[in-house]
Amino acid sequence: MDIRNSLDSLKGLLGVTQPAAPATQPKSASTPGPSALSSDSATLSSAGSQVALTAADSDVRPEKVASIQAALASGTYNVPPSAVASKMVEAMMPLKQ
Repeated sequence: MDIRNSLDSLKGLLGVTQPAAPATQPKSASTPGPSALSSDSATLSSAGSQVALTAADSDVRPEKVASIQAALASGTYNVPPSAVASKMVEAMMPLKQ
């Protein structure tokens, strides 16, 4: 598996566009000096911003999550089998239109 092709495919799926590549200079055999650090750059995609906005606007109730985590840790969290079965059947049924 070529990791470069996988990364390019992922970028295409996320809609990340590549900026024009700057002209590259041949690398020297010596260790990079301070000037090499100043040429590094990073580009953030719009996908990361969208994920951050979605996380901020979520309907997650932290107190509810904390109470469920505490019940799971203590072994007192109980889900009725009928509720599990009902959700499984709903998930397998096609959507009604």
